[in-house]
Amino acid sequence: MGSIVAENRKSLMLFSGRGFPELAKEIGEVLGVAPTPADAYEFANGEIFVRFKDSVRGSDAFVVQSVTHGVNTWVMETLIMIDALKRGSAKRITVVLPFYPYARQDKKHRGREPISARLVADLLKTAGANRILTVDLHTAQIQGFFDGPVDHLFAMDILAEYVQHKYAGRPMTVVAPDSGRVRVAERWTDRLGGCPLAFIHKTRDPLKPNQVVANRVVGEVEGRVCLIVDDMIDTGGTICGAADILRESGAADVIVASTHALLSDPATERLKNAPISEVVVTNTLPLPPEKQLDKITVLSIAPLLARAIREVFDDGSVTTLFGGLS
Repeated sequence: MGSIVAENRKSLMLFSGRGFPELAKEIGEVLGVAPTPADAYEFANGEIFVRFKDSVRGSDAFVVQSVTHGVNTWVMETLIMIDALKRGSAKRITVVLPFYPYARQDKKHRGREPISARLVADLLKTAGANRILTVDLHTAQIQGFFDGPVDHLFAMDILAEYVQHKYAGRPMTVVAPDSGRVRVAERWTDRLGGCPLAFIHKTRDPLKPNQVVANRVVGEVEGRVCLIVDDMIDTGGTICGAADILRESGAADVIVASTHALLSDPATERLKNAPISEVVVTNTLPLPPEKQLDKITVLSIAPLLARAIREVFDDGSVTTLFGGLS
C-alpha cells in the first residue's frame, strides 16, 4: 500500500481574549462549544504571555477579541494568540473582531499621517490570521486592507427590530449625524419601510480630534421621532450635538441607534444630560457599571456572530445573512 488514508475531520475551536470574555462565552453557548481554556497574563514589565491548555492541531480556530479601552494591549494580545495558534498547527485561524481597532484611521487627511487601519490588517496577516470576521466597519473600504477573506457583519437588523417594535405607530425620521453616514442612514430608511431621511450639516476642525460643530438639520424632523444612526459613540460629541439641533428644530423625540459603544469620557455625562430618550447599542464592547445609564439599552450581538462563525466553519454563505449586503 503506497499511502495512508485518513478520515477528513473538522473541529471548531473557540478562543477568547481577555478584552471581553463574557461575549466569547455567550457566543460559545449559542454554538454549543466552550472557549478553550488558556493561561494568559502579563509579566512585570507588561509583556503578554498566552498558552492554550488543549491541543489546537488541525483545528478551525476562531479567536474572539473585543478591543476595548486599553486598545493597544488587546491588539497585542490578539497577535500573540494568533501566533500561538499558528505555532500549535491550527489549520485555519479566523479573528473575530466585533470592533475593528484603528478603523477611523483609514486614509490620510494630511501629509505625514499613517493609515493605521491598514497597519492593523498587515499585523493580523503577518501573525498568521487567515480570515477576519467583524461588525460594522467605520468604512467598508477597510475590507480591502486585509489580504484574505473579510466577513463584514451588520448589526442593523438587530437594532432596527428593537426600534420598530418599541416605537411602532409613531412617525419616524432617520437622521445621519453627518454627511458621511448618509449611505448608512439610507439603508436604515429602507429597513424601516421608507421613512424620511435627514442629516446634520456640520463642520469639524481636523486639528482638534473629537470636537464637532453642528450647524443645521436638513430634512423633515418637526413633530417626529428622530432616530440618529451611527457606527460608534466615542466621546458623544457628534450624537449629543445632533440631538440638540434636532430638538431645536422641533423633533418630538430623539433616540440613538449605534453598534459600538466606546463611551470614552466624557460620553456618559454628555448622554446623561442630552435631550435623548434612549440610546440603543450592541455588546460588541463591554459596558462597565460606571458607564451604564437608564437610557442605554444593550442588545446582544452574540447570536449574529455565532451564526456567522457557523457559516464560515460549514463553508456556507455569510452574505446571505444580510440579503447580499457587504
